[in-house]
Amino acid sequence: MELFDLIQALVKAHGPSGDEGEIRALIARLAAPWADEVTTDTLGSLIVHKKGPGPKVMFAAHMDSIGLVVTHIQEDGFLRVGRLGGVSPKEAAYTPVRFQNGARGVLVPEEKADFGKLKLDECFVDIGAKDREEARRLVQVGDTAVYDSPCFMSGNKVISPYMDNRVSCAILLAALERLQAPENDVYFVFTVQEEVGLRGGKTAAWALAPDCGVAVDVTDPDDTPGSERPGTVQLGRGAAVTVMNSSVICHPAVVAALEDTAREQNISVQRDILRDGGTDAGAIHTAGAGVPTGGISVPCRYVHTPVECVDLADVRACAELTAAFAAKRLELKV
Repeated sequence: MELFDLIQALVKAHGPSGDEGEIRALIARLAAPWADEVTTDTLGSLIVHKKGPGPKVMFAAHMDSIGLVVTHIQEDGFLRVGRLGGVSPKEAAYTPVRFQNGARGVLVPEEKADFGKLKLDECFVDIGAKDREEARRLVQVGDTAVYDSPCFMSGNKVISPYMDNRVSCAILLAALERLQAPENDVYFVFTVQEEVGLRGGKTAAWALAPDCGVAVDVTDPDDTPGSERPGTVQLGRGAAVTVMNSSVICHPAVVAALEDTAREQNISVQRDILRDGGTDAGAIHTAGAGVPTGGISVPCRYVHTPVECVDLADVRACAELTAAFAAKRLELKV
């Protein structure tokens, strides 16, 4: 499957935090032809094993997305919702949303709301229902919804909701397909509930007890007008090797090993330091007695909005680096 087609298929799958069943089933089906073993852990993370003779290396890409959950169905048929993860009501206002059963609507602020200080409690979802009875035939309290914006290409850029983090799921799948006989014992873990506290990454790392962990995620760039420099990377300059973010200070030996691998394979990379935000690396590196951990990230504009933007060249570089690091026997210079 072409890389853009793979990304497009992944972002269409339903999978907000805590409701990842549909995206998990899709990834399991796509991974099966290339994997030695595919299992699901207790919390719901998908563990794809590619056997090898060397050290145990865990790559983690979270498959959950931010989203909304129905909390109340009003008499007039409008829905009130809560957030799953970092949903900003100002960024989500007037965005189409869809439920897993196919019901669709739009998130709308109340007319009286101060848009500059907009709260999610001042918004509602309009699904076109005339009253509560009709609305209940479409959705129930506890049902989850995701952004229903299109996924499209503009030049070499892909613009879509949920690049965070379906693009990294595509990277792991692309790397898995490249691996023939890795020198490491490789686990590609597609984690759950990252957006609400790195939960799936924590349980998976404790269970696997890897010799090395690598979180694959997106990162904020510093390349747009008026940027307040949240990060250090730019679109189109290659894979981002994580040095630190608010959840982790990456192990220097893993950072060096990733950069050495990139240099050997002539893969474009840049260093990633992110002021705010974290990845599954934050959970992996403190698991058990500690795990040497690093990160490979895709520069992504407009994170957590319905129009996240990545460069396909960076995505390919991340897939190449992931595959190369997984294939070469791990020898950390601690």
